[in-house]
Amino acid sequence: MKQARSSTRLAGVLTFAVAALLSGCHASLLEPAGKIAADEKHLIITSTLLMLIVVIPVIFLTLYFAWKYRASNTEATYMPNWSYSHRIEAVVWGIPIAIILVLGVITWKTTHELDPYKPLESSVKPITIEVVSLDWKWLFIYPEQHIATVNEIQFPAGTPVNFKITSDTVMNVFFIPQLGSQIYAMAGMQTQVHLIADAPGVYDGLSTNFSGAGFPDMRFTATASSQADFDAWVAKVKASGNKLGLDNYGELAKPSTKDPVKYFANVEPVLFTAVLDKYMDKSSGLKLADKICLPTTKVVAAASEKRAE
Repeated sequence: MKQARSSTRLAGVLTFAVAALLSGCHASLLEPAGKIAADEKHLIITSTLLMLIVVIPVIFLTLYFAWKYRASNTEATYMPNWSYSHRIEAVVWGIPIAIILVLGVITWKTTHELDPYKPLESSVKPITIEVVSLDWKWLFIYPEQHIATVNEIQFPAGTPVNFKITSDTVMNVFFIPQLGSQIYAMAGMQTQVHLIADAPGVYDGLSTNFSGAGFPDMRFTATASSQADFDAWVAKVKASGNKLGLDNYGELAKPSTKDPVKYFANVEPVLFTAVLDKYMDKSSGLKLADKICLPTTKVVAAASEKRAE
Protein backbone atom coordinates (compact mmCIF):
# COMPACT_ATOMS: atom_id res chain seq x y z
CA MET A 1 0.00 0.00 0.00
CA LYS A 2 2.79 2.41 0.95
CA GLN A 3 4.65 1.56 -2.25
CA ALA A 4 1.52 2.29 -4.31
CA ARG A 5 1.06 5.66 -2.59
CA SER A 6 4.71 6.53 -3.17
CA SER A 7 4.37 5.68 -6.85
CA THR A 8 1.23 7.81 -7.11
CA ARG A 9 2.95 10.76 -5.42
CA LEU A 10 5.99 10.40 -7.66
CA ALA A 11 3.78 10.34 -10.75
CA GLY A 12 1.97 13.43 -9.51
CA VAL A 13 5.21 15.31 -8.88
CA LEU A 14 6.58 14.37 -12.31
CA THR A 15 3.34 15.40 -14.01
CA PHE A 16 3.38 18.76 -12.22
CA ALA A 17 7.05 19.30 -13.09
CA VAL A 18 6.50 18.52 -16.77
CA ALA A 19 3.41 20.77 -16.89
CA ALA A 20 5.32 23.60 -15.23
CA LEU A 21 8.20 23.30 -17.68
CA LEU A 22 5.91 23.14 -20.71
CA SER A 23 3.89 26.13 -19.52
CA GLY A 24 7.03 28.24 -19.72
CA CYS A 25 7.54 27.31 -23.35
CA HIS A 26 4.29 28.82 -24.73
CA ALA A 27 5.19 27.05 -27.95
CA SER A 28 4.98 30.17 -30.16
CA LEU A 29 6.83 28.36 -32.91
CA LEU A 30 4.04 25.77 -32.95
CA GLU A 31 1.30 28.43 -33.00
CA PRO A 32 1.97 30.08 -36.38
CA ALA A 33 0.06 33.19 -37.40
CA GLY A 34 1.51 33.56 -40.89
CA LYS A 35 2.48 31.56 -43.96
CA ILE A 36 6.23 31.54 -43.25
CA ALA A 37 5.72 30.43 -39.65
CA ALA A 38 3.25 27.73 -40.76
CA ASP A 39 5.74 26.35 -43.29
CA GLU A 40 8.47 26.36 -40.65
CA LYS A 41 6.20 24.53 -38.20
CA HIS A 42 5.57 21.84 -40.82
CA LEU A 43 9.32 21.58 -41.42
CA ILE A 44 10.09 21.24 -37.69
CA ILE A 45 7.45 18.55 -37.17
CA THR A 46 8.41 16.61 -40.30
CA SER A 47 12.13 16.66 -39.48
CA THR A 48 11.51 15.68 -35.85
CA LEU A 49 9.29 12.73 -36.79
CA LEU A 50 11.84 11.48 -39.31
CA MET A 51 14.63 11.63 -36.74
CA LEU A 52 12.47 9.89 -34.12
CA ILE A 53 12.41 6.86 -36.42
CA VAL A 54 15.99 6.31 -35.25
CA VAL A 55 15.88 7.89 -31.80
CA ILE A 56 12.92 5.97 -30.34
CA PRO A 57 14.14 2.46 -31.27
CA VAL A 58 17.64 3.27 -30.00
CA ILE A 59 16.33 4.45 -26.62
CA PHE A 60 13.97 1.47 -26.35
CA LEU A 61 16.60 -1.11 -27.30
CA THR A 62 19.17 0.43 -24.96
CA LEU A 63 16.80 0.05 -22.00
CA TYR A 64 15.59 -3.37 -23.20
CA PHE A 65 19.09 -4.80 -23.58
CA ALA A 66 20.19 -3.38 -20.23
CA TRP A 67 17.22 -5.15 -18.61
CA LYS A 68 17.39 -8.41 -20.54
CA TYR A 69 21.13 -8.97 -20.20
CA ARG A 70 21.45 -7.87 -16.59
CA ALA A 71 23.74 -9.99 -14.43
CA SER A 72 20.88 -11.53 -12.46
CA ASN A 73 19.08 -12.84 -15.57
CA THR A 74 20.53 -16.34 -15.98
CA GLU A 75 18.09 -17.21 -18.79
CA ALA A 76 19.52 -14.63 -21.23
CA THR A 77 21.49 -16.09 -24.14
CA TYR A 78 25.21 -15.66 -23.64
CA MET A 79 27.19 -15.30 -26.90
CA PRO A 80 30.75 -14.18 -26.08
CA ASN A 81 32.04 -14.95 -29.60
CA TRP A 82 29.33 -13.09 -31.56
CA SER A 83 30.78 -10.29 -33.68
CA TYR A 84 28.80 -9.57 -36.86
CA SER A 85 25.36 -9.71 -38.49
CA HIS A 86 24.54 -8.67 -42.06
CA ARG A 87 20.91 -7.99 -41.18
CA ILE A 88 21.78 -5.80 -38.19
CA GLU A 89 24.36 -3.85 -40.21
CA ALA A 90 21.82 -3.31 -43.02
CA VAL A 91 19.27 -1.95 -40.56
CA VAL A 92 21.54 0.28 -38.44
CA TRP A 93 23.16 1.81 -41.53
CA GLY A 94 20.41 1.62 -44.14
CA ILE A 95 17.62 3.35 -42.21
CA PRO A 96 19.72 6.35 -41.01
CA ILE A 97 21.17 6.83 -44.50
CA ALA A 98 17.67 6.80 -46.00
CA ILE A 99 16.50 9.35 -43.43
CA ILE A 100 19.51 11.58 -44.12
CA LEU A 101 18.76 11.49 -47.85
CA VAL A 102 15.12 12.45 -47.24
CA LEU A 103 16.17 15.24 -44.86
CA GLY A 104 18.67 16.44 -47.46
CA VAL A 105 15.95 16.78 -50.09
CA ILE A 106 13.66 18.57 -47.61
CA THR A 107 16.50 20.90 -46.56
CA TRP A 108 17.35 21.80 -50.16
CA LYS A 109 13.72 22.51 -51.01
CA THR A 110 12.82 24.53 -47.91
CA THR A 111 16.10 26.48 -47.93
CA HIS A 112 14.98 28.06 -51.19
CA GLU A 113 11.28 28.27 -50.37
CA LEU A 114 11.87 29.91 -46.97
CA ASP A 115 14.76 32.16 -47.99
CA PRO A 116 14.24 35.28 -45.80
CA TYR A 117 15.42 37.48 -48.69
CA LYS A 118 12.76 36.07 -51.02
CA PRO A 119 9.78 38.47 -51.43
CA LEU A 120 6.38 36.99 -50.68
CA GLU A 121 3.96 36.48 -53.54
CA SER A 122 0.85 38.56 -52.96
CA SER A 123 -1.60 40.75 -54.84
CA VAL A 124 -1.36 43.27 -51.99
CA LYS A 125 1.34 45.93 -52.09
CA PRO A 126 3.92 45.23 -49.34
CA ILE A 127 4.78 47.65 -46.57
CA THR A 128 8.41 48.43 -45.72
CA ILE A 129 9.72 48.76 -42.17
CA GLU A 130 13.36 49.64 -41.45
CA VAL A 131 14.67 48.12 -38.23
CA VAL A 132 17.62 49.35 -36.15
CA SER A 133 18.68 47.40 -33.07
CA LEU A 134 20.03 49.57 -30.26
CA ASP A 135 21.14 49.01 -26.65
CA TRP A 136 18.60 47.67 -25.55
CA LYS A 137 15.60 48.57 -27.66
CA TRP A 138 14.30 48.45 -31.21
CA LEU A 139 13.86 51.44 -33.50
CA PHE A 140 11.36 50.99 -36.33
CA ILE A 141 11.23 53.43 -39.23
CA TYR A 142 8.35 53.57 -41.72
CA PRO A 143 9.89 55.32 -44.76
CA GLU A 144 6.61 55.48 -46.70
CA GLN A 145 4.59 56.83 -43.77
CA HIS A 146 7.47 59.08 -42.56
CA ILE A 147 7.10 57.94 -38.96
CA ALA A 148 9.17 55.97 -36.46
CA THR A 149 8.49 54.03 -33.27
CA VAL A 150 10.39 52.38 -30.46
CA ASN A 151 9.52 48.86 -29.29
CA GLU A 152 6.24 48.71 -31.22
CA ILE A 153 5.20 48.03 -34.79
CA GLN A 154 1.85 47.69 -36.51
CA PHE A 155 0.92 46.58 -40.01
CA PRO A 156 -2.17 45.39 -41.88
CA ALA A 157 -2.97 41.67 -41.68
CA GLY A 158 -2.68 39.94 -45.05
CA THR A 159 -0.11 42.48 -46.23
CA PRO A 160 3.50 41.36 -46.83
CA VAL A 161 5.96 43.23 -44.63
CA ASN A 162 9.47 43.81 -45.95
CA PHE A 163 11.82 44.29 -43.01
CA LYS A 164 15.21 45.90 -43.68
CA ILE A 165 17.40 45.32 -40.66
CA THR A 166 20.66 46.69 -39.29
CA SER A 167 22.28 47.46 -35.94
CA ASP A 168 23.84 50.52 -34.35
CA THR A 169 25.43 48.39 -31.65
CA VAL A 170 26.56 44.79 -31.26
CA MET A 171 24.94 41.96 -33.21
CA ASN A 172 21.35 41.10 -32.35
CA VAL A 173 18.66 38.86 -33.82
CA PHE A 174 15.28 40.14 -35.02
CA PHE A 175 12.58 37.54 -34.35
CA ILE A 176 8.78 37.39 -34.25
CA PRO A 177 8.26 33.67 -33.47
CA GLN A 178 4.62 33.41 -34.57
CA LEU A 179 5.31 35.07 -37.91
CA GLY A 180 8.46 33.26 -38.98
CA SER A 181 12.15 33.48 -39.68
CA GLN A 182 14.67 35.13 -37.40
CA ILE A 183 17.61 37.01 -38.86
CA TYR A 184 20.72 38.80 -37.61
CA ALA A 185 20.95 42.56 -37.16
CA MET A 186 24.58 43.57 -37.72
CA ALA A 187 26.33 46.93 -37.74
CA GLY A 188 27.36 48.08 -41.21
CA MET A 189 25.18 45.46 -42.90
CA GLN A 190 21.59 45.34 -44.09
CA THR A 191 19.74 42.06 -43.77
CA GLN A 192 16.18 41.37 -44.83
CA VAL A 193 13.22 39.22 -43.91
CA HIS A 194 9.76 39.09 -45.49
CA LEU A 195 6.85 38.16 -43.23
CA ILE A 196 3.06 38.20 -43.29
CA ALA A 197 0.30 37.76 -40.71
CA ASP A 198 -2.76 35.83 -41.84
CA ALA A 199 -5.17 37.50 -39.41
CA PRO A 200 -5.27 40.37 -36.91
CA GLY A 201 -3.43 39.68 -33.68
CA VAL A 202 -0.76 40.85 -31.25
CA TYR A 203 2.56 39.03 -31.37
CA ASP A 204 5.70 39.16 -29.25
CA GLY A 205 9.00 40.15 -30.83
CA LEU A 206 12.44 39.79 -29.31
CA SER A 207 16.17 39.44 -29.80
CA THR A 208 17.53 35.91 -29.47
CA ASN A 209 21.21 36.88 -29.47
CA PHE A 210 22.80 37.84 -26.14
CA SER A 211 23.91 41.47 -26.32
CA GLY A 212 24.60 42.61 -22.79
CA ALA A 213 22.93 43.53 -19.53
CA GLY A 214 19.63 44.71 -21.04
CA PHE A 215 19.20 41.74 -23.36
CA PRO A 216 16.33 40.03 -21.44
CA ASP A 217 14.14 43.14 -21.83
CA MET A 218 14.92 43.74 -25.50
CA ARG A 219 11.39 42.98 -26.63
CA PHE A 220 8.75 44.64 -28.77
CA THR A 221 5.12 44.21 -29.76
CA ALA A 222 4.03 43.45 -33.32
CA THR A 223 0.35 44.09 -34.05
CA ALA A 224 -1.41 42.90 -37.19
CA SER A 225 -4.63 44.83 -37.72
CA SER A 226 -7.17 45.80 -40.34
CA GLN A 227 -6.17 48.44 -42.88
CA ALA A 228 -8.47 50.94 -41.18
CA ASP A 229 -6.93 50.30 -37.77
CA PHE A 230 -3.45 50.60 -39.25
CA ASP A 231 -4.31 53.95 -40.82
CA ALA A 232 -5.70 55.11 -37.47
CA TRP A 233 -2.51 53.98 -35.73
CA VAL A 234 -0.36 55.89 -38.23
CA ALA A 235 -2.47 58.98 -37.58
CA LYS A 236 -1.99 58.45 -33.84
CA VAL A 237 1.79 58.29 -34.26
CA LYS A 238 1.78 61.43 -36.40
CA ALA A 239 -0.32 63.20 -33.78
CA SER A 240 2.45 62.73 -31.21
CA GLY A 241 4.33 65.63 -32.75
CA ASN A 242 7.73 64.18 -31.82
CA LYS A 243 10.61 64.44 -34.27
CA LEU A 244 13.51 62.04 -34.74
CA GLY A 245 16.37 63.85 -36.38
CA LEU A 246 19.99 64.87 -36.03
CA ASP A 247 19.52 66.53 -32.68
CA ASN A 248 17.95 63.65 -30.75
CA TYR A 249 18.93 60.37 -32.43
CA GLY A 250 22.16 60.26 -30.42
CA GLU A 251 20.16 60.58 -27.22
CA LEU A 252 17.81 57.77 -28.30
CA ALA A 253 20.74 55.51 -29.19
CA LYS A 254 22.25 55.70 -25.70
CA PRO A 255 22.13 52.39 -23.78
CA SER A 256 18.94 52.01 -21.74
CA THR A 257 16.69 49.20 -20.54
CA LYS A 258 12.94 48.64 -20.35
CA ASP A 259 12.23 51.58 -22.65
CA PRO A 260 8.56 52.49 -23.03
CA VAL A 261 6.95 52.69 -26.44
CA LYS A 262 7.80 55.96 -28.20
CA TYR A 263 6.29 57.60 -31.28
CA PHE A 264 7.92 59.99 -33.74
CA ALA A 265 5.68 61.90 -36.13
CA ASN A 266 8.55 63.01 -38.32
CA VAL A 267 11.79 61.13 -38.99
CA GLU A 268 14.97 61.96 -40.86
CA PRO A 269 14.42 60.35 -44.32
CA VAL A 270 17.96 58.97 -44.63
CA LEU A 271 18.41 57.89 -41.01
CA PHE A 272 18.49 54.16 -41.75
CA THR A 273 21.03 54.64 -44.55
CA ALA A 274 23.05 56.91 -42.30
CA VAL A 275 23.28 54.23 -39.61
CA LEU A 276 24.68 51.86 -42.24
CA ASP A 277 27.12 54.48 -43.57
CA LYS A 278 28.28 55.21 -40.05
CA TYR A 279 30.24 51.97 -40.20
CA MET A 280 30.78 51.38 -43.91
CA ASP A 281 30.96 54.78 -45.61
CA LYS A 282 32.99 54.01 -48.74
CA SER A 283 32.80 57.59 -50.02
CA SER A 284 35.10 58.87 -47.28
CA GLY A 285 38.80 58.23 -46.90
CA LEU A 286 38.45 57.30 -43.25
CA LYS A 287 40.07 54.22 -41.80
CA LEU A 288 37.79 51.46 -40.56
CA ALA A 289 38.36 52.41 -36.91
CA ASP A 290 37.42 56.01 -37.71
CA LYS A 291 34.27 54.92 -39.50
CA ILE A 292 33.11 52.91 -36.52
CA CYS A 293 33.65 55.87 -34.19
CA LEU A 294 32.12 58.46 -36.55
CA PRO A 295 29.10 60.15 -34.89
CA THR A 296 25.84 59.23 -36.57
CA THR A 297 24.75 62.87 -36.72
CA LYS A 298 27.66 63.73 -39.01
CA VAL A 299 26.90 60.80 -41.27
CA VAL A 300 23.23 61.81 -41.44
CA ALA A 301 24.25 65.33 -42.40
CA ALA A 302 26.55 63.99 -45.12
CA ALA A 303 23.85 61.66 -46.40
CA SER A 304 21.33 64.52 -46.49
CA GLU A 305 23.74 66.70 -48.49
CA LYS A 306 24.38 63.81 -50.89
CA ARG A 307 20.62 63.32 -51.33
CA ALA A 308 20.10 67.05 -51.96
CA GLU A 309 22.66 66.95 -54.78
